[in-house]
Order: sequence, then C-alpha cells, then structure tokens
Amino acid sequence: QVRLVESGGGLVQVGGSLRLSCTASGSSFSINTMGWYRDALGEQRELVATITSGGNTNYGDSVKGRFTISRDNAKNTVYLQMNSLKPEDTAVYYCTADWDSDYVPWTSWGQGTQVTVSS
Repeated sequence: QVRLVESGGGLVQVGGSLRLSCTASGSSFSINTMGWYRDALGEQRELVATITSGGNTNYGDSVKGRFTISRDNAKNTVYLQMNSLKPEDTAVYYCTADWDSDYVPWTSWGQGTQVTVSS
C-alpha cells in the first residue's frame, strides 16, 4: 500500500507563487508515474502535470509555461512549482502515484490540498 501526503497549499494573490509537495510512503512498491490533478468548483477534474520515473513530463494546456513538475526519487517526493497564479487556478489539488506491487499496477490518490488565488 502506498500512502500520499500533500503539503504547500494555501492562499495567494494573483501573480504569486506556491510550491506543492507530495511524499509517498509504504513498503514493497515501485512508483512509475506521479502527477497532479485538480478539481475546480463546478468543473470536471483536470490534468495539471505528470512525470514518469525516467523524468518525462506532461502538462495541461492551461498551466503550460507557468507550472513545473519535478520529483526526487530518493525521497519518494513529487513537487509542483506554481508561478504566475491566476484566479482560475483556484482548486483542490490532488497528488497521484501509479505503482506496482508484484507486477500488479495500482493507483493512489492524496487527500487533496486547497489552493486559493485571490484577485
């Protein structure tokens, strides 16, 4: 079982920055892709960014050029650096991890962290 713990959310003004962190813990696992999704009020879940174990990244169109995803495999941690924040970025952000146990794939989700951008 892989558990994900998120931190770094909060309130920020338009144009500001935040850095989210997500750390995975457990035993007998190998993490493949990690990523971030978000749920904005009244909108469907949206992909923010993903990163593979090899370092390949993918970004949603709405955040490309403003957000950067990275990971530290030694610490089992993924980060999301958010710059030039807009009110439209206000959402609950969820960390995800795709992992294997005995070659069986699983997906874990964090509990979510609130990001609020004030105008």
